Amino acid sequence: MKITWLGQAGLLFETGGKIIIADPYLSDSVEKIEPHNKRRVPVAENFLKIKPDIILLTHNHLDHTDPETLRHYLSNDSTVVVLASYNAWQTVRKLGGLKNNYVMFDRKTRWTEGSLVFEAVYAAHSDDHAVGFLLHAEDKVWYITGDTLYNEQIFADLPKKVDYVFLPINGRGNNMNMADAQAFCERLGAVAIPMHCGLFDDYDMNQFGYKNKIVPKFYQEIPL
Repeated sequence: MKITWLGQAGLLFETGGKIIIADPYLSDSVEKIEPHNKRRVPVAENFLKIKPDIILLTHNHLDHTDPETLRHYLSNDSTVVVLASYNAWQTVRKLGGLKNNYVMFDRKTRWTEGSLVFEAVYAAHSDDHAVGFLLHAEDKVWYITGDTLYNEQIFADLPKKVDYVFLPINGRGNNMNMADAQAFCERLGAVAIPMHCGLFDDYDMNQFGYKNKIVPKFYQEIPL
């Protein structure tokens, strides 16, 4: 498994002969609407040239489901499987590309693609159809929470063992803060990769108090 952090909540997975992109935000779309949210890290143009097999979209906020970014991956000739929560699905399927498979991927939904299995789990966020994703691959469970607060309903959707969790710790916009994210990870017992920091703010993810963590770096492979 090779995983690269794309900044904000964006992740690039390479496993099982597939290229998977989750919640890519590689534009200045947010700044155009919210001028105070200016990118502090420039877009790495090489990641816009990737040809993904699968795209995961946890919810319909611009820094997660960004048409300006997604148009680089979804064309009339692409054959991408797009697993998108309901509101994100409503947005992304309008981008076109009849050969792409736009799958409405709400909570409790499962999708198998070769050796990979994806499941949608509950997320407590201001998008009422936001989800997290479980990726079952290489005999491990990789959990992308998406934007979410600490909420008891989440744990009812999770398996007994999660190996890695990718989660927000910025404490804004209906996301967990560092204290709640630490409690979440301690209950989960997984290796944590904190995210959703450093692009629009100056939060230091090294200050996240959970011990079993890997702090990612922009556009670099995460050392698992």
